[in-house]
Amino acid sequence: MPQFKNSSKIPHDSKPLTGILLTNLGSPDSPTTGSIRRYLAEFLNDIRVIETPRIIWWPILYGIILTLRPRRLAHAYAKIWTNEGSPLTVNLQKQAEAIEKNLSESLNYPFKIEIAMRYGNPSIKSALQKLREANVQRLLVFPLYPHYSATTTASTFDAVSKELQSWRWIPEVRFINHYHDNAGFISALAQSIKSEWDKNGQPEKLLFSFHGLPKKYFESGDPYFCECQKTARLVAEKLALDDSLWSVAFQSRFGPMEWLQPYTDVVLEDWANNGITNVNVICPGFSADCLETLEEIQIQYRTRYLNAGGKKFTYIPALNDSKSHIDALSSIIIQHCSGWEELVWNNKQIKDRVELLNRIE
Repeated sequence: MPQFKNSSKIPHDSKPLTGILLTNLGSPDSPTTGSIRRYLAEFLNDIRVIETPRIIWWPILYGIILTLRPRRLAHAYAKIWTNEGSPLTVNLQKQAEAIEKNLSESLNYPFKIEIAMRYGNPSIKSALQKLREANVQRLLVFPLYPHYSATTTASTFDAVSKELQSWRWIPEVRFINHYHDNAGFISALAQSIKSEWDKNGQPEKLLFSFHGLPKKYFESGDPYFCECQKTARLVAEKLALDDSLWSVAFQSRFGPMEWLQPYTDVVLEDWANNGITNVNVICPGFSADCLETLEEIQIQYRTRYLNAGGKKFTYIPALNDSKSHIDALSSIIIQHCSGWEELVWNNKQIKDRVELLNRIE
């Protein structure tokens, strides 16, 4: 017989509570080989991430990757680890706190925010459990991936739905699957670039670097590549940039298969070899700084560019908990909660807030 989680302690006449689950990819609990091995095992066992048949993939994963890769990654994580912990986890917590403050100041309705990682801790299961215990009857799941991909967004949906299958009382659920062309998001990116240029001048080239994806996933219908291109184009238009001044590339490829091109490291080396001496790199697909931005881009790729002859390399940080970013994320949340009963009570206030957050100077 199935065993569903008990809901008998939840008062049936209690006021509805809206839960907001903010998620990101994840991080090991510590920059150690053992912790990274556990994290990678969970991550690389996801069939959304690695579509190779298990009979082929598992000997590679357990015989080679989990034997060799954790030690190398431990050195990389050690370079960026903070006193508070993983940068990604710390940034996600700051984003949640800022969004909660933002919503509390502009809305008067009951909600609860929890954070979770698709892999590692805090887990989606544990975060949903907290929301269930708080009597959440409406649930908005917000994966902080601006660009939809089956490897990230759909995988989050899988994890959420798996946990909800064990609940007796299922909340109303809404799921945000992308925001790559949201006006507030585009404006926040443009503002971050302009702020850098106001302080240090405009470079010869601006590179939009997105996380890579196996090319065959794109050919199978994943819209990720197209959404990345659109984000870069909209930001460039916002900055009135000539097409010759910016490019799009993809980083973090893994394994022998062909990934989306051009590759970020190759583009940077080509620019240096061709006399481009001053570049900026921004990573719009990362809502918070993490290993791929702080170590791969800012350390590895910076070194490669300078060694190839470049003179000045500037990484423009992720939006993290900047005010413009928090305003954009808050606006997206409000829009996706529209129509739920507790929000109707403050309909005019919500409408005024949405208009304010979407008013782009």
